Amino acid sequence: MASNRPAPEFSAFSAEPADGGFGVEQESWEEWNPTEESVRPVRGKHRVARQRGGLARSSTVLGVGVIAAVGAGGIASAQGGKPAVHISMPDLSAVKDSLPEAKSLPGVGALISGGSDSSSGASSASPLTTMSNGQSDAGETLRARIMQQAETQQDAADATAQAAAEEAAAKQAAEEASAKQEKAEAKAAADKKKAEAEAKKKAEAERLAKLAKSFKLPVASYTITGTFGQPGAMWSSGYHTGLDFAASTGTPIYAVHSGTVTEAGWAGAYGYRTIITLDDGTELWFCHQSSVNVSAGQKVSTGDVIGRVGATGNVTGPHLHLEVHPGGDATGIDPAAWLRGKGLTP
Repeated sequence: MASNRPAPEFSAFSAEPADGGFGVEQESWEEWNPTEESVRPVRGKHRVARQRGGLARSSTVLGVGVIAAVGAGGIASAQGGKPAVHISMPDLSAVKDSLPEAKSLPGVGALISGGSDSSSGASSASPLTTMSNGQSDAGETLRARIMQQAETQQDAADATAQAAAEEAAAKQAAEEASAKQEKAEAKAAADKKKAEAEAKKKAEAERLAKLAKSFKLPVASYTITGTFGQPGAMWSSGYHTGLDFAASTGTPIYAVHSGTVTEAGWAGAYGYRTIITLDDGTELWFCHQSSVNVSAGQKVSTGDVIGRVGATGNVTGPHLHLEVHPGGDATGIDPAAWLRGKGLTP
């Protein structure tokens, strides 16, 4: 670091300081300014170039280099952990006159000439400032790119989330619409089925009502005392094969439907029996009659009196034993169900 203390003055005739402290006679002293003639150049490998204007060229280059380093960002202060170095600046006006070639140095000519370096122009000083501005601009550009990338990624994430939400909403709406449609279809199917069942029931009722006009119960006043399939040892087959209408002896027996008398007479355990064959081949057996009013081959109509209730054959009391044999088969079916199918309720 340069000192502000004045340098000791030396006499041209003595090398001792003129303070009178050593008993030497005090004389007047003059400032010693070495010149080219008074300073003997050093010969050899480490010779210093001749001075121009009181400053060595090597010193000028060193000073200019230090100036450039300080202008470029402060090399001395870049050493971490070391104290700052104070640099004294030489008089650049002296360098301008003594070293014209220094003006051609990049970034230095403008400093020496006061910013009017014609050889390098504005570009000679610009690197010193552009470095800092360039770093700042580069950092700002990088920051802007990072922010833009983050915004782009956020926008993409938001768009993806929005698309997923819209897709989920659309899927939910579709599922709800599908569920409503299925429910509506199920209700429509149930209503249709119900309507069809009601229509079928109505048609069947109309059919049975029409049939009821052509069919008639065999006895007007009666009590059901035996049903089809009822088990018992009193029947040779082991079960009851017909439907019993208990009534007083002599109660009229009516033809259930129009047909032809295929048999009329005694039939053993059935007593007096009359068989009427209908147009579809179904045989109706009227058993245990006390009397028979028709003969074989005779045509009868619904409601005609074909005999009277009795207690003939294997019986325990007066009644009409009715059997139904579709197609003339020997087994027979339940007469009560057959009568209900014709619109009659025994």
